[in-house]
Amino acid sequence: MIALIVASTPAQQSTLPSLWELTLSGGPLMIPLALCSVLALAFAIERALGTRSAALGSESFARTLVQAVQTGGPHQGLVLCDATRTPLSRVMRLALENSTVSRAEREKRVEDAATLEVRRLQARLKPLHLIYLVAPLLGLLGTVWGMILAFATIATRDGLGKPGLLAEGVYQALVTTAAGLVIAIPTVVVYSWLRARIERFARRTESVYAELDRGLSTPGA
Repeated sequence: MIALIVASTPAQQSTLPSLWELTLSGGPLMIPLALCSVLALAFAIERALGTRSAALGSESFARTLVQAVQTGGPHQGLVLCDATRTPLSRVMRLALENSTVSRAEREKRVEDAATLEVRRLQARLKPLHLIYLVAPLLGLLGTVWGMILAFATIATRDGLGKPGLLAEGVYQALVTTAAGLVIAIPTVVVYSWLRARIERFARRTESVYAELDRGLSTPGA
C-alpha cells in the first residue's frame, strides 16, 4: 500500500537555485565581489606563510642565539644571524653590532629596528584590511541597486500587484549583501589572526633581546 502511494505521488523537484544560479542572479556587482574573494584568498595564504614562526624567527633560533652569545660572544651570535635571514635575526644582529655602546643607546637602536620590522609586517596586511572593508560596501551597493530595480518595477510596470515582477530586484539585493558578508567575515578573522602572529613576534623579540642584553658588554651604561 505504501509503495502504491509513493508510486502514485509525482516526484517533487527542488526549487532551490544552485550556487552558480545565485551568483549569476547577483548581477554585475558579483564580478568585483568575486575578485575580492580571490584576492583575499591569495593574500591570506601568502601572509600565512610569511608570518610563520620559522619565517619570522623561531623559539629554537632564539635559544640557540642566546647560547651562542653566552659561550662565544657577540661574534658567534653575528655568524648565526648571518646564516638565518629573518626579521628576528636582523634585529638581534643590530643588537650584537652595537654591543660596545651604552645599554641605553643600544636599547634605543634595537627598539627602533624592531618597530620598523613590525610596521613592515603590518603593512603587508593592508590588502586584507582593504578587502574586508570594501566587500560589505559592494554588497550594500548591490542591495541599493536591487531595491532601485524593485521600486522602478513598481513605478513603471505596475509591479505592486505582481510579486513576480519584484522578485528580480529583491533577489539581487539579497544575493549581493550575502556575498559581501561571506567574503568580509572570513577575511576579518584571518586578518585578526595574522595580526596576533605579528604581536607574538614583537613580544618574542623583546624577550630575546632582554636575554641577549644580559650577555653583552655594556661599557658606559
